[in-house]
Formats: sequence, C-alpha cells, structure tokens
Amino acid sequence: MYAAVVSTLGQPPQYQQFPEPIPEENEVLIHVRAAGLHPIVKARASGAHYSSDGVLPLVPGVDGVGTLEDGSRVFFGFSRPPFGSMAERTVTRRSMCLPLPDGIEDVQAAAIANPGMSAWVSMKERARIVPGETVLILGATGVAGQLAIQVARHLGAKRVIAAGRNVEVLAAADVDAIIALGQPEDAIRGAFAAEAENGIDVVIDYLWGRPTELLLEALAKGFKASATRSTRLVEVGASAGSTISLSGATLRSVDLTLLGSGFGAARLDVIFAAIPTLFSLAAAGKLKIDVEPVPLADVEAAWSRVDRGRRIVLTI
Repeated sequence: MYAAVVSTLGQPPQYQQFPEPIPEENEVLIHVRAAGLHPIVKARASGAHYSSDGVLPLVPGVDGVGTLEDGSRVFFGFSRPPFGSMAERTVTRRSMCLPLPDGIEDVQAAAIANPGMSAWVSMKERARIVPGETVLILGATGVAGQLAIQVARHLGAKRVIAAGRNVEVLAAADVDAIIALGQPEDAIRGAFAAEAENGIDVVIDYLWGRPTELLLEALAKGFKASATRSTRLVEVGASAGSTISLSGATLRSVDLTLLGSGFGAARLDVIFAAIPTLFSLAAAGKLKIDVEPVPLADVEAAWSRVDRGRRIVLTI
C-alpha cells in the first residue's frame, strides 16, 4: 500500500510503499479516507513529543476517517504503531472507532476532532468552566484557538478574551476583547493587567513561553489581598516555548491553579468520549473550522506549511 513514511526523525515523510497492516485480535482494518495534519502529528514524527517512541520507520497520523470492512464510516484513533493514519490502510482497536453522523463530511471530521478535543477537554474536564465565567484564550489565532473560542461560548462563558498575533483573524471571531501579542512587552503586560482587573477565571494556553510569563507577571502585579480572585490556567500547547520562569512570589500573590491537558493529564477514555459531542455540534453548524484537503501523495510539500487558521487534511 501507499503511505506517508517517516524514515528519519525531524524530516518530512515520503510518499512511498509500506507493508500492509494485518489486524490482530480485537483489531479492525480501516480503509482510510482522510487524516488531519495536526501539530501533534509533526511533533511525534520528529521525536519531540512526549508520547513519541522514536521507532522508525513509521507512518505518521494520530487519527482519521475511514471505512470498516462492512463499509460503515467511522472516525478512528490510536492506530497500532508503526501504522499511523496517513496511509491507504491502518489498524486499530474496535473500541477506538466511532460512527460518524451523516451531517459531517470526511475532511471536516478529520480536521476537527484533534483540535476540538483539546479545546473541549481543557475547558470542560480540566478547567471545569462554569457558565458566566471569563475565559482568556492564549494563542487564539490557530485552529485549536479558534475552536476554543467557540467551545467557550457553547459552555457558557460570559466573557471571552482572545490573545494572539493575527489581529485580523481575532477581529472576525466572537470575542469580547483582543490582546495583540505583536506589541512591545510592556503593552502586552498592560493589556493583560487591564483584563485581570475585572478577573480572569480560566486561561486556555496554547503558547506557554514568554507570553505566559507576561500574563503571570500581570496577574501578580495586580495583587490585591482584599479582593483575591482565583485563576485556573490550563497548559495545552507550547508553540511559543517549552518552559517558563515562574517566581515563588507570583505563586504567593496570585490564587493560581496550574493544570495540563493532554494524553496523560486526562484519561484516554475521557478524551475519546468528547469526540461524539464535537461531531454533533459540527454537524449542527455550531462548531466551524476552515479545512484544506490535500492528496496524500503531496504530503511532503504539505508537511512544512504553517497552520494559519486552516487545518490541512490529507485525503486518500
């Protein structure tokens, strides 16, 4: 069969022949139709993601849409290594397959599951958002950030603040305030501080690194012993840096809860259980995502492109 094949960590996959997967006990064969090119896919293929085992060669891809041997259409995840979703066929456990509603197309389902899942689980399961709260999306211009805005609204956020570099994208989103991260640091810190004056209940952080440091500095600077308000910060991604510098004084002056959201921080069954809800919302037009279908044969060229608010989906 043809597949995208990673032979060297950190290098784009090549479109070439790969051995056919043979289902083992309790597994099913999937005829793949679409697979999302998510940031986690690239991170795992480079060996940089904490879930990567570094064993080569491998077919990348964490999830996708395909058909079973009986012709039924399913979303699937967690294929057995080295068989990822970016191939004509793959194998996974039957429990890792979900039927798709008729109202959602293959490429939409393949695009929305991973970023939508990160937004949903980080907000509902990790931050446990309560209707009426204020949510700051740190890194709101990417696909996941745009979905996080929509999920926050769906879960009842009263006020949504979007922070990112692409102000034009943020201006078109359903948000109450915008913080432009392309400004000088003093201006960014001041904008965070102004929002913190009214309280920020939940932060969904796709950036980490320096933007998160500026936010925490602003929260600490606005310290008021007589009017403490708690903030839950959920770290989901680290596109701006893998580490932060956090002073003890910040933790003493802010009622701050730090959480992570990802495989390990949240149980696999909890993460997977969120997907049918996402598909139902998408089928009803309540969650929207820009998708660019690209043939699997063009995977090498697509691999190096940057996510600019549109998710690339490889089609087979």
